[in-house]
Amino acid sequence: MKYEIRKNEDGIDIAVADVANQQQGLLAAFRECQEGRCSCPTEEYKKLDTLEISQSEAGLALHLKARDGEVFDSAEIEKCLNYTAGRLRDAT
Repeated sequence: MKYEIRKNEDGIDIAVADVANQQQGLLAAFRECQEGRCSCPTEEYKKLDTLEISQSEAGLALHLKARDGEVFDSAEIEKCLNYTAGRLRDAT
């Protein structure tokens, strides 16, 4: 799994590529965060207002919108992505 994190005016956009056979597992993990059941070792999910997920042949795209007055820490988001990728690797 490869990803690119880009900050924008209201949050963060993440492009996830090279997901191979992990796309369904990633979608399930990201939906947990979307529903407020995030298991990542970070508190960034508390800053989340909305999480939009879209998929394409290239991979997944995520748009994380922060709550008013909150700013995401890209390093913490990266930690969460690495945790999620590791969790999927361990499950296979």
